[in-house]
Amino acid sequence: MKRSLVLAALLATGFSLPALAQTPAAPLPSAPGSGASGADTAGADAAGADTAGVANPTGSSKIAVIAFQVAVGRTNEFQRDFLDLQKKWGPRQQQLKAEGAELDNETKQLQAQSSTLSESDRFTRTQALSDKKKDFEQKFNDARTDYQQDLQNLYNTAASKVYDVLASYAQKNGYTLVLDIATQQTAVMYAIETTNITQAVIDAYNAKSGVPAPAQPVNAPLPAAPTGKQ
Repeated sequence: MKRSLVLAALLATGFSLPALAQTPAAPLPSAPGSGASGADTAGADAAGADTAGVANPTGSSKIAVIAFQVAVGRTNEFQRDFLDLQKKWGPRQQQLKAEGAELDNETKQLQAQSSTLSESDRFTRTQALSDKKKDFEQKFNDARTDYQQDLQNLYNTAASKVYDVLASYAQKNGYTLVLDIATQQTAVMYAIETTNITQAVIDAYNAKSGVPAPAQPVNAPLPAAPTGKQ
């Protein structure tokens, strides 16, 4: 019974990651943590370092915020590559669903016939079905691990290139510090809309890449955003 519940859970969830919610371009935190960790500020520190020497007429700091993970996920190039990843994994996902459905049917048949089977036959068939379920769970977990690794690689590659555009944009516009507001433990408690450069960086990246917008944008599941330049 316990293994049947595990199998049902696997079939229900699929091996894809949860979809990224429709995060607004300016996701200001409503209840931030007490402070930012070194990992949270690493990206901002790197951005600040890249802008050293930029002329600042007022001599004061010029600060911007960005939802970095959102920016990566909304670039035309990432959207295109994510759709390609989904196409690559589609057949394998369908195969797993079919195998899972077959195991579910076999389980129901064994339960329905259990009272008419001899103890020996019931034991043999139950053991065989249990072995098939173990094999399926291993295959499922392997597929999920491989998919997540492909997705992580896709994101890391895109994030590195988006960071380069972010650093260039910040430098050209005289920003001395850029804070990531996409993390849950961001130290940013308040920021006005005009300081948010998320969409500006997305637009700058799309212009640089030359990749057209997809016909239908997707909610791409994203791993955690890297800190600093990759």
